[in-house]
Amino acid sequence: MWKFLRPKIKPLSIQIHSFAFSSSSVTSFPSASSSPYLTNLASSILSSSTPQQALRIFNSASRNINPSKTLKLHSAIVHFLTRAKLYVKARCLIECLIEILTKNRNPHKVCSSIFNALNEVETFGCNPNVFGVLISALCEKGLANEGYWVYKKIGKLPSVQPCNALLNGILKMGQVELMWEIYDDMVMNGVSPSEVTYGILIDASCKTGDMKKARLLFEEMIEKGLKPTVVIYTTLMRGLCAESKMMEAESIFVRMIDFGIVPNLYTYNVLMDGYAKMLHAKKVRKLYYEMLDHKVLPNVVTYSILIYLLCKVGELVAFRSFFAHMVKFNVTPNVYIYNCLIDGFFDVGDLSAAMDLYLEMEKFSISPDVVTYGILMKGYCRSGKVEDAETFICKMNETGLLINSVVYNTLIDGYCKKGSMEKAVEICSQMMEKGLQPDVISFCTLINGYCKAGQLEAAMGLYYEMMIKGYKPDVVAYTSLIDGHFKNGYTDAALQLYREMMGAGIAPNVFTVSCVIHGLCKEGRINNAINFFLEQTKARFCGDEENLKGNRCLSNVPYSILINGLCRNGRVFQASKLFYDMRKSGLQPQVCDYEAILQGHFGAKHVFAVMMLRADMLKIGVFPDDV
Repeated sequence: MWKFLRPKIKPLSIQIHSFAFSSSSVTSFPSASSSPYLTNLASSILSSSTPQQALRIFNSASRNINPSKTLKLHSAIVHFLTRAKLYVKARCLIECLIEILTKNRNPHKVCSSIFNALNEVETFGCNPNVFGVLISALCEKGLANEGYWVYKKIGKLPSVQPCNALLNGILKMGQVELMWEIYDDMVMNGVSPSEVTYGILIDASCKTGDMKKARLLFEEMIEKGLKPTVVIYTTLMRGLCAESKMMEAESIFVRMIDFGIVPNLYTYNVLMDGYAKMLHAKKVRKLYYEMLDHKVLPNVVTYSILIYLLCKVGELVAFRSFFAHMVKFNVTPNVYIYNCLIDGFFDVGDLSAAMDLYLEMEKFSISPDVVTYGILMKGYCRSGKVEDAETFICKMNETGLLINSVVYNTLIDGYCKKGSMEKAVEICSQMMEKGLQPDVISFCTLINGYCKAGQLEAAMGLYYEMMIKGYKPDVVAYTSLIDGHFKNGYTDAALQLYREMMGAGIAPNVFTVSCVIHGLCKEGRINNAINFFLEQTKARFCGDEENLKGNRCLSNVPYSILINGLCRNGRVFQASKLFYDMRKSGLQPQVCDYEAILQGHFGAKHVFAVMMLRADMLKIGVFPDDV
C-alpha cells in the first residue's frame, strides 16, 4: 500500500505543545473569553516577524483557550505557518486539533468547523495553500471523505502535494472510481502529476488488477521525464507477481537496476513471494542469496516466504538452516512461520515433529493463535485421533482465544469421517451454544457424513434446512446425496438432485459424473449412462469454462465404469472403442480395464483381439500374468 513518510520535525525554539489543545487545561480567565482579546492575539500571531515569535504567542495563550469554543488562535497560527511554508508543522497542528475535537463531535462537523475558521481569517498575504494543508491533515487522520468535501468547497485547486494526499486517502478507503475522478479533475485544471501521483495511480491499477493501465502509466511518467522510485518499481512488480507474470516482473526488476535504482528489502520480498507461490524454489533461493550479497538484510517476511516454500515443496529438513540465518540476522520467528512448519510436518505425516514445533513455540514465548490450533486439530483428525484433537478446544478456552467456525468444522469433519455422527452433531451444538451458527461447510460436512453412514433421511433433512436458510450446497454435498440415492435404488430422485445441482450453477466434478454413470449402470440403464458420459465429454471438448475447470471426465474412473458395464452386457466392441478413446485422451488404462476387455473378448471368442490386446499390454509394461 502506498504510504507517505512523515518527515521528522526539527523543533523551533518554542514547540507546539499538545496540551495546548486539551480542554482540561482551560482556565476561566475573563480576558480569555472576550472577543477583542482573542482578535488581538490572532492579529499578533499573524503579524509576528518570525515563526518562533508566532508560536510563542500561540503556545502561551492557547493554554487558556478551549478549542471546542473558538478556533480563532488555531486558524491564525495555521495561516502563519503555511505562509512561512512550514507545511508539515501546520499539518501536525491541525491533526492534533482534529484528535481533540473528534472526541465530542462527528468528523464532518469537525471538518466544517476548522474549514470555516480558516476561511474567516482576513489578512494581507493570506495563503490559499492553507486548505491544502487541511486536506492533507484530514487524509492523514483517515478522514478522506471530509478531505474531499474541502477539495470541492475551495474555488482554486490546491498544489499537487495535497492532491496526492487526497488521492491516496480515497484509494485507502477503496473508492477507486472517485480517485480517478479527482485525478481527471486535477489534470483538467492544470495540476501536473508528480512521481508520487503516478505511484498512487499505479498502485490503484495494480490493486484492481488492471495491469495494462499500470504499465501505461509507468511508461507515461518516464516519457514525461519523471523518474520512477524504488517504491513504484516494487508496486508494479507486486501487481505482476499477483497475476503470476513472473517474466514481466523480473524484466521490470532488471530495468530498475539498469536505471540505477537500488532494490530494497520489499522489492526482493515481492519477487521471492511471487516465485514461492509458483513453487519455484531455485529462483527464490537465488534471490535470497543475491539480496544478502547486496547487503540487504532480510526480515521476518523474507523468512516466512522461504519457510512457506519449503513446506510446499516438501524440503522441510532445510528449515533449521534458515532458523540459523534468522539468529544471525537477529530475526525472531513469528507465529506464521511456526504455523507453516507445523502444517508442513502434518502434511507429510510427521505428527511428532509437528508437536515438537508446537512445544518449541511455548518455549520461546510465541503464543499459538487460532490458526495454530486449527492446524493441530486438522493434523490430529487426519491421523484419526479426533478425541485428542478435541482437547485443544480446552487449551484455547484456557488461553482466552476465540474459537471460530473453522475450528469447529474441523472437528465435525473429523468425527464424520470416523463415522461418529452423534459426536459430530454434539460438536455442532457446542458451536451454536458459543453463538456461532453452522455455515455452508458445517452443513455440507454433516450431509456427507450422514450419506456415508447410510442415513439418507437425516442427510436430506439437512439439505432442506440448508435451502430454507438460503445456503447453497457444494459439489461434495450434492455428490454424496446423489450417490446415497443411487445406492438406495432411488434413481429418479438421484437424477433430480443432479438437475437441481446444475440449476443452482454448481459444476459437477469427476466424482459426480462417475457417481451418476455408476448408478445408471447398476440399474441396467447402460444407454442412459453412455449418453450422459458423451454429454459431459462433449461439454469438455466444446470449451465450456466451468466444465474445463472441473475436468469432469478427465479421469479413468468414468471410462472404467462404462467399460465394465458394457463388457458385462456383452457389448465388448463398444467397450473397446471407449478403451481406445480413453488412451487417446492421454489417460493410462488400469489393470482392471484390461481385465474387463480381455474377459469380454474371451467370452466372445475373439482370439485375434485377445492377442492384439496382450501385445499392447506388453508394450506399455502391463504383464498379462497380472491380469
